[in-house]
Amino acid sequence: MKHKIYLSFIILILFLGCSQISDHKSTSASNPEITTDDILGHIKFLSDDHMGGRYPGSEGSNKTVKYLVDYFKNNNIEPIGSNGYLQPFEFITGVNLGEQNNLESKGLLLETYWTNYQVGSDYIPLEFSSNTNVEANVVFTGYGFSINDSVHWEDYANINIDGKWVMVFRGGPDDDNPHSSFTAHTPLRKKALLAKDNKAAGVLFINQAGDTDDLIPLKHAPNSTSIGIPVLHISRRIANELTDNKLDALQKELDKNQAPNSYYIEKSVKASVSLVKKIINVPNVMGKISGTDPNLKKEFIVIGAHFDHLGFGGNESGSLSPDTLAIHNGADDNASGTAGVLELAGKLSANRNLLKRSILLMGYNAEEEGLLGSKYFVNNPTVDLSMIVSMINMDMIGRMSDKKITVGGTGTTSEFEMILKEVNKNHGLQLTMSPEGYGPSDHASFYVKDIPVLFFFTGTHTDYHKPTDDWQHINVQGEKKIVDLIYDLTLKLSNLDEKLVFTEAGPKEPTQSRRSFNVTFGVIPSYGSQAEGLEIDGARKDGPAANAGMQKGDVIIEIGGKEIKNIYDYMYRLAELKSGQTVEVKILRNDKELLLSVNL
Repeated sequence: MKHKIYLSFIILILFLGCSQISDHKSTSASNPEITTDDILGHIKFLSDDHMGGRYPGSEGSNKTVKYLVDYFKNNNIEPIGSNGYLQPFEFITGVNLGEQNNLESKGLLLETYWTNYQVGSDYIPLEFSSNTNVEANVVFTGYGFSINDSVHWEDYANINIDGKWVMVFRGGPDDDNPHSSFTAHTPLRKKALLAKDNKAAGVLFINQAGDTDDLIPLKHAPNSTSIGIPVLHISRRIANELTDNKLDALQKELDKNQAPNSYYIEKSVKASVSLVKKIINVPNVMGKISGTDPNLKKEFIVIGAHFDHLGFGGNESGSLSPDTLAIHNGADDNASGTAGVLELAGKLSANRNLLKRSILLMGYNAEEEGLLGSKYFVNNPTVDLSMIVSMINMDMIGRMSDKKITVGGTGTTSEFEMILKEVNKNHGLQLTMSPEGYGPSDHASFYVKDIPVLFFFTGTHTDYHKPTDDWQHINVQGEKKIVDLIYDLTLKLSNLDEKLVFTEAGPKEPTQSRRSFNVTFGVIPSYGSQAEGLEIDGARKDGPAANAGMQKGDVIIEIGGKEIKNIYDYMYRLAELKSGQTVEVKILRNDKELLLSVNL
């Protein structure tokens, strides 16, 4: 499989190197000035239907990569990737059934023969299932709850599930209630982890009565890994066979009494699970304009934007029209930012004599999947990160209204606000400055590495992450004003006498995730990490993890004796903890296990 992956990527590289220059006139270097025609030309090309929404690894994404590479070549921008203009990294596009998937059942007493079921129609492994073989007896465990807060419900009390399959209903007893007390306890991964904590050999999920009996589609989730036991979604027909047609009665009893009714089923289930991840290589695109000062040219200003989008959308794609399979062109998100990088590249290259420091120009891939491209770069840099003076990120800069633009990260060095105000005197834009360095775009990857960042953004809108984000809605005059400002800002930063000093400005982790829990470790997850466990990019100064001695690169593998295989496991374990508690955390550091006490 690896050979096929690398062969396809070599073919892409050869295609980029040997093909003719794009027919689109705006890849040429004939006009180094920033113009509305060129900006709109870039956006039209990148957000055209023929690009198919620029999903990483797609034909439209490959065309986008070629477009950026051609533009850099034609504007005398030097390659600075790990492979010419490209920096490839592994990207999981999906998960498929392998060859060894099997499910059978038989009674414990009189039945001699196994009943075999068909994968895909009778059952399906869930994407976080482990590849393994299990033969064991079955225990019905209701909704699979272990709740002791405003509600008390223990489906695993007074029953031994050690080494057995558990059969569990999806959801909770009042799924129609948006304010249900059970909502936080219904995610399938959380239920499966709870079953594993109670030493179950595997999990059999079933739909509730009244729901359609469709099986959950097998689809990869970003940053997801197996939980260590097999997890299957079986049809109600199979579940009824296993429970002697008691399924409806069992659910009615559960919902009426809102209390456990777990019991041993006199049946045995044998299963083999084989899932295969689809992995391809996708590239970031990057180039360099060398500065002119003998010493300062060793330092860099990064100008970047992500060029990927959601493809055809669909459920769990990030689309806000999840029930519609249609091309999501992403004109504002983020053809607009990519156009800004290209226009700045052309003008800065033509005026390189004005630059003391060097410029790194970057197009990031797979941002929509979790900032994967920019995170890969900062963890595998092609230049010394300590020599990056600042990073300027453009994400959704095409919908300016009333000359207003939000600039994030202004607190990441003490000089940014003053510099921006000075530069803006010649532009007259209404700058809304936000000091926080972390945010939902690629600058966050640089901020967690202690690099001053600026994030230019014209705001969200009703077309955000929908098929209607098209070029016709772009305020091209407004975008030109922003790009002109960033050009002057870049010249200013390039010619500063002293390097900017980084200042921490706000958390280095998503604030949304922190609000969901009673406690926080204060760690910065490494979302692009392939480590089994939760690798961290750092720990907040004076936070619980830092005080316990955690460091960048540590991998959390257990919390309170419970295994951590990925960020989802970490979040579920975190939700179980309380303020004031001290918990033992096992980490992996340089291939050695360490046990730390974390005071919350």
